[in-house]
Amino acid sequence: MTSQAPAAAEEGDLIVRREGSAGIIRLNRPRAINAVTLEMFRGVDKALDQFEAEAAVSLVLLEGAGDRGLCAGGDIRALYDSSQVKGDLGKILWREEYILNARIAKFPKPYVAFMDGIVMGGGVGLSAHSAHRVVTERTKLAMPEVGLGFFPDVGGTWLLSHSPGEIGTYFGLTGQTMNGPDAIYARFADAVVPSSQLPVLRNVLTEVRPGTASSEVGALIDDFATGESAGPVAATEPRIDAWFGHDRMEDIFAALQRDGSELARATFRTLNEKSPRGMVVTLKLLRLARASSSLEQCLAREYRAALEVFRSDDFREGVRAAVIDKDRNPKWSPSRVEDVTPEMTAPYFADIGADELVF
Repeated sequence: MTSQAPAAAEEGDLIVRREGSAGIIRLNRPRAINAVTLEMFRGVDKALDQFEAEAAVSLVLLEGAGDRGLCAGGDIRALYDSSQVKGDLGKILWREEYILNARIAKFPKPYVAFMDGIVMGGGVGLSAHSAHRVVTERTKLAMPEVGLGFFPDVGGTWLLSHSPGEIGTYFGLTGQTMNGPDAIYARFADAVVPSSQLPVLRNVLTEVRPGTASSEVGALIDDFATGESAGPVAATEPRIDAWFGHDRMEDIFAALQRDGSELARATFRTLNEKSPRGMVVTLKLLRLARASSSLEQCLAREYRAALEVFRSDDFREGVRAAVIDKDRNPKWSPSRVEDVTPEMTAPYFADIGADELVF
């Protein structure tokens, strides 16, 4: 994490500067765990323009200010406020954010993300599509959107659908937290580096010669890595595969209830806290992503669904319960998975004409 990085004289929610041969992008809202606003997304995109064009920049390094995490996600409160008044922030923010996610995945220079501490939602979008994804023993990575009446977006359906077996289905539906080795196993990250070594690694990265191949940057990072590649969740994969290897939420619920073990019961309770409509939409998005050929296909599909989410009562209710009133007691509509009909979910997958996301 970047609390140990050199202090920045600049103020603002985003710090962009050169250090040695590295282009540094620092999310700088530590009190909000660096939650990302529309202007910050625009600032990151502009920084990538700058660093891509500068021959003296060898790589890009994404980091977060403070000691709590890289990024807790997007500015949910602003989206909630806009949704309340039928505004257009969701349409604008998600379009620009998703296009940025795709750009990061294809950025022509090595892009390194320090995924220390909390990494959630929009923070995953800025980091988990990177060429080099560094986690630590402090990493707490999650896609908890179903608990907000939403779904794992920012290319999350693409990432989760490429996790081993049904691990991605499990993390996407439950919103459970991955530690660093879990993130490696789920293919959200590449190397576990002790947080105490991040400042040293950071200094090494600022001295990388322009033109250095991405593979060489990866080898430098590996010199600091612990070699861990599987966390606690990997050990339960056979059971997770059995529970979540279904295409209907009712069948997942039934498999958990048949099992009856303590872990199955705990997982069942966790799912029962989530938005039934959000879970059904998420499961379908994950299954469609599994058959998709590109991140862009998934992002375009997520954008269609996100616009429908923005109009939904479940999104406003989920944010109200988690962020506004913080009573942790959302009243979902409908309240049971069995009552989510195809007619309810069809708009999330419908053609949106001129508003389609194009890359």
